[in-house]
Amino acid sequence: MLTHTKYKPVWNLDSIFNGGSASPELYEHMKQTEGRVLNLVETLEERTTPISDPDQLTGFLDQLREIKMSISQARSYAICLLSENPKDQGAQFYRGETTVLQSKYDSITSILKKKLAHTEESEWKSLLASEELKEYRFILQEWRDEADREPAQEVSDLMADGYHAWGELYQTLMSSIKVQVKGQDFSIGQAINLRSHHDASVRKESHEALVGKWTEHEGQFAQILNHLAGFRLNMYKSVGIEDVLHIPLAQNRMKEKTLNAMFSVMERYKEPFSDYLNVKARMNGDAKMKSYHFWSPMNHHHQGIEYGEAAALIEEQFRTFGPEMGRFAEKAFREGWVEAENRPGKSAVPICAGFPLTGESRVFLTFPGTFKGVLTLVHELGHAFHNHAMKSVNGMNKAYPMSLAETASTFAEMIILEAAMEKAESDEEKLFILDEKLKRSVMNFMNLHARFIFEKDFHEERKKGFVPAARLNELMESAMEKGYAGSLDEVPVHSWVWTPHFYKTESPFYNFPYTFGYLLALNFFARAKGTGKGFEEHYMALLRDSGSVSAEDLVMKHLGEDITEEAFWEKGMELFIEDSEEFVRLATSR
Repeated sequence: MLTHTKYKPVWNLDSIFNGGSASPELYEHMKQTEGRVLNLVETLEERTTPISDPDQLTGFLDQLREIKMSISQARSYAICLLSENPKDQGAQFYRGETTVLQSKYDSITSILKKKLAHTEESEWKSLLASEELKEYRFILQEWRDEADREPAQEVSDLMADGYHAWGELYQTLMSSIKVQVKGQDFSIGQAINLRSHHDASVRKESHEALVGKWTEHEGQFAQILNHLAGFRLNMYKSVGIEDVLHIPLAQNRMKEKTLNAMFSVMERYKEPFSDYLNVKARMNGDAKMKSYHFWSPMNHHHQGIEYGEAAALIEEQFRTFGPEMGRFAEKAFREGWVEAENRPGKSAVPICAGFPLTGESRVFLTFPGTFKGVLTLVHELGHAFHNHAMKSVNGMNKAYPMSLAETASTFAEMIILEAAMEKAESDEEKLFILDEKLKRSVMNFMNLHARFIFEKDFHEERKKGFVPAARLNELMESAMEKGYAGSLDEVPVHSWVWTPHFYKTESPFYNFPYTFGYLLALNFFARAKGTGKGFEEHYMALLRDSGSVSAEDLVMKHLGEDITEEAFWEKGMELFIEDSEEFVRLATSR
């Protein structure tokens, strides 16, 4: 039996750079990275002819790989420092500096893409066929295809202090807000965690306190959201892009046909999840599901979970799935990769930050001592395991799309949920686990659909001018009604304020990737259960390939399925419908 004293709820960042934002190691790392960036920019700008020599191109790519990993190492560190203390001015400085370096890196790749685009077809085929460029073939073809939609150099130069700065301002503002519940001050992250409190009065009071804060600050958040979307739309317009989904689909290496097939299936299968919401609402004494009761626990049996207990459970279940996952979990928990302490002043957003130079990750959350908190923790550890699986992959092929990132995180959740369901000894316990599973189904099939509708409608209106807070509330209310098929009472119209994904400058439309990853993970998990032990290496092979093929090719290679067809998505949806039907059966028989 694992003892819980081995698991500390605070992380170790000094092993990355010693000394926090005052670290001399970090300062020297940044200076060296900046020098390498400037040297490569100068070299590429001086070159006036297309690149046709494989050795020379390999040299450029090797330098880019090292720069990319160095920037990521420093940026992840700054983000971790700001997560634990959003007021850390030194960390704010370094986050800004890494954003500037990233913009310069993007400028380098933009220059290279345009040079590749001007390479003659015969020379291009010869380049791709060369053994020296074997590991870079996918990314090179992708870059050549992207060349026409690259923004002008002047636009790229403005992004650090314009576009990305608005996203950083959102994080700073959100982290500065305090909420009072039951006479106690909470950070936004702590207050949001109260949604799963066992006391209905606490859930309602925290909800009302948060709504008060959103209403108070909605004008500021509306400005930030409008400026982000305005910059994005003008950037798209400068390269002839009218469809706001063009870039998100390209970033996720996904065809529009795939997205349409997935959404078509989702829209046809709303009723089983509405049934679940209606039954649970009646169990709470309501005619329809109130938004602030959505995360309410079914019982108290699983509520008092200490962090050490949660860590031991995750380590045990990861090891049950496969030896590599077990070793990974042990290393993550015992070497200080996780920051989970429940204290005020922390960021509201759980994250996983990868450190490619040292082959590590760091996971951040505020652990509330609930089963929901266990699933949040394991979700972020799923991202970290994805990074771990790709340690041997070339640095230029480590950048996997968001849709496949969410596959790994959801797969990790499945391991814990499945184990809990197998251990359930009573109908009450089964209801509890089914409820946790169905909450995630509703989030992926209803909430994220609502976010998609809102974001698409908002961008269309933003093309015509500034969209004020009152109108954003209306758009969100309409999107929620459609996404939830009218199943919610007291619709959370301020979801556009507190949903951080709307403000992620690197990932516009960061909504459908969750649903994609969720359904793909379920299909893959079902395959793992059917295959039995030994499936771990197959799973890791899929993760390793996730940065170097399209979504369609990845699933065809590892599952033999065509994800542009609705039949694939229906398989996953049917399994979730079984959960809903079982929940309704058990709940109505009580």
